[in-house]
Amino acid sequence: MSSSRRISVVGSTGSGKTTFGRELARRLGVPFVELDALNWGPNWTMVPVDVFTERVARAVEGDAWVVDGNYAGRGARDLVWPRADTVIWLDPPIGVILVRLLRRAVRRSRSGEELWPETGNRETLRNQFLSRDSLFLWALKTYRRRRRDLPPSLARPEHAHLVVHRFRASKEAGAWLDRQPATAGS
Repeated sequence: MSSSRRISVVGSTGSGKTTFGRELARRLGVPFVELDALNWGPNWTMVPVDVFTERVARAVEGDAWVVDGNYAGRGARDLVWPRADTVIWLDPPIGVILVRLLRRAVRRSRSGEELWPETGNRETLRNQFLSRDSLFLWALKTYRRRRRDLPPSLARPEHAHLVVHRFRASKEAGAWLDRQPATAGS
């Protein structure tokens, strides 16, 4: 794995992409890119597609990075995967995802943390449980589709250069991560 320098971490909402990706980037001593941070503007509005794709293109210009997120429908995959050498697919069961989302929603609601600098975006129990934009509903809506759509996408000839690791359990992902050498600066 030490030769992997451009890594895309994908999976369903609540699969652990950000936590895993941030730790992997720290261990490797490379920049971490959270696609959510590039996608969301103030008041939970998505930035225009051209702004988003420009931000993503800039983020993957370098020789080394870990990118967390999907956004295939907004063109991110078409920018990230051609430059990536590795894809990590976090694919836990839906029950695990829902429990993680619950814990995260409660923690973020209590802390009031701003999710991305200068957006003012915060998760509340109201927007997590009573909104039609709830991450719980999004996870339920997209879980099966992502599991169905990712394998054929990864199998396409233009993605043959990618080394793919699919982890269905946190223990598998954690064991793989533990085997990655930490750089001197991490």
